[in-house]
Amino acid sequence: MPEWSNVNAGTPRTHDSPQNADQEHPREACGVFGVYAPGQSVAHLTYDGLYALQHRGQESAGMAVADGTDIVVIKDMGLVANVFNEYKLASLQGHVAAGHTRYSTTGSSTWHNAQPVYRSLDATGFALGHNGNLTNIEALTAEAQMLPGVVGSDSDLIAELLANHLEAHPDADLVDALNAVLPRLDGAFSLVLIDHERLIGVRDPNGFRPLCLGRLADDAGWVLASETPALDVVGARFVRELNPGEMLVIDGDDHQSWSPFPAERIDPKLCIFEFVYLARPDSRLYGIELHGARRRMGQLLAATDPVEADMVMGVPDSALPAAEGYALASGIPYGQGLVKNRYIGRTFIAPDQRQRDQGVRRKLNPLRDTIAGKRLVVVDDSIVRGTTTRAVVRMLRDVGAREVHLRISSPPYRWPCFYGLDTGTRGELIASGLDVDEIRDYVGADSLAYLSLEALEQAIGVPGAGFCAACLTGEYPTDVPVSLSKGVLEVTGV
Repeated sequence: MPEWSNVNAGTPRTHDSPQNADQEHPREACGVFGVYAPGQSVAHLTYDGLYALQHRGQESAGMAVADGTDIVVIKDMGLVANVFNEYKLASLQGHVAAGHTRYSTTGSSTWHNAQPVYRSLDATGFALGHNGNLTNIEALTAEAQMLPGVVGSDSDLIAELLANHLEAHPDADLVDALNAVLPRLDGAFSLVLIDHERLIGVRDPNGFRPLCLGRLADDAGWVLASETPALDVVGARFVRELNPGEMLVIDGDDHQSWSPFPAERIDPKLCIFEFVYLARPDSRLYGIELHGARRRMGQLLAATDPVEADMVMGVPDSALPAAEGYALASGIPYGQGLVKNRYIGRTFIAPDQRQRDQGVRRKLNPLRDTIAGKRLVVVDDSIVRGTTTRAVVRMLRDVGAREVHLRISSPPYRWPCFYGLDTGTRGELIASGLDVDEIRDYVGADSLAYLSLEALEQAIGVPGAGFCAACLTGEYPTDVPVSLSKGVLEVTGV
C-alpha cells in the first residue's frame, strides 16, 4: 500500500507528519473558536471551546487574544491540554480571542503552520483560524505574484492576501480587506478572525464546513465555533448557524452580517460526512442532533441489509449510535465487543502487516467472553483503505467469533476530498477499485453491506438541505483545477 499523500496541496507528506497509513475514516480538517466578551476571561473560554473541538484536529493548537492595543498569540504542536497551562492562560488578557486546533490537509505538520496565523501591520494587525481547504491556491499565488514556497499553507495564503490588501490601501480595515479578498477564494473555508477590537466569522458560499454563533450567559458576549458542543461547554446558548457565504462582524453588543459573495455563488453544500463521522454526536447541524441521525442510519441499514446474528456491536466510538440503531431495528441484542484505549493517538506508518495489526491492537482490544462463539454484526461508519477493518475482523476471529457480518452506515467511499479532509488519492481508496464482494473478501468478513446515499439522506432527515457528497459520488460542487486533481483521481490499484 502507498503512503498517504497531501492530496489537497498536491505535495507528498513528509515523514514528520503523523498520518496514519491504516486510518479507516476520513481525517478531520480543523476546529475554530472565537469569543467577544469584554470583562470575561476570554483565554479560558477559548481553552474550553478548543477542548470541546479537540476531535477535529490533534496536531497543534493555538489562540490569539486582543486587548484593544495588542494581539498576543500562543501556539504549539500537540493537544490543547499540552499547549496551554494556567500560567499561559493567565498571560493572555483581553476582550476578544480566536482559537484553532489543527489537522493538516494543506501544508506540513510543523510549528510554522500551527494556527492562528498572525499578521502585524503598521496600522492594524489580525489573527486568523481556518477550517477547510482552498482549491485555487496556484491561481491566487500567481495573481499575487508570490514565489512558490512563500506561504506554507492555504491559511497562510489567506492571511497574506489580506495583509497585502491592507498594505496597499492604508485607509482600509480588516472588513474592507475581507470584502475584497473573499470573493477570490475557491473551495472550503470557515474562518474565525480577530483584529484589535472585533471578532469576525466567515463561511464560504457553499458552507462546506460548519460554523455557528452563540450568546454567552447574561448576554456577556458572543461566541463562534465549529460545533455546538463548544458553545455548551462555555455556557453559551445556540443562536444560529452562519449562512453559506456570510461574514459576521461582532463589535460591541451587536453584530453585523455582510455578503461578500455574488448571489450566484451561494449554494449550500455542507459536508455529509460531518453527519456520518466528523462532528461529535452531541453536535447539531441543520437543526438536527447527530446522535439521533446516526441511530437512524443504523435502523435503515438493518431494514435494507438484515442478517441472522447473535449480537450487534459497533466499532468505537463514532459507529456506536449506528450500532444501537441496527440492534433496535433488527431485534438482535446490542453488546460491547471492543474496548478503545482513549489515550492512544494516531499510529505512524507501519512497514508490514504484523506491525499494522499491532497498531490496531494498541487502540482496540476485544472482549473475549462476549465475542467467543457468536455470530456478530459489526457496524462501522466508513471504510477508507480497508487495512484497519481487515485487522479488526482478524482480531474478532482470533478470539472466537463464529461469523463477522460488516455493516457500514454510509455508502462506499470512492473519491478523494478537495474541501478539507485527508483521504489520499483515489487509488488508495479501497472502494474505488473493488466492488462490495471484493472488499468483503479482502477484509475477511462473512458479509458486507453499505447504507445507500438515499437512505443516508433520509436518516439525516432534512429534506431539501444541500450536501456535498463528492467523496461518495465523484460529483464535485465546484471546479477542481487540473493541477490539483492530477494524480489524485486516477485509480492506481489497491
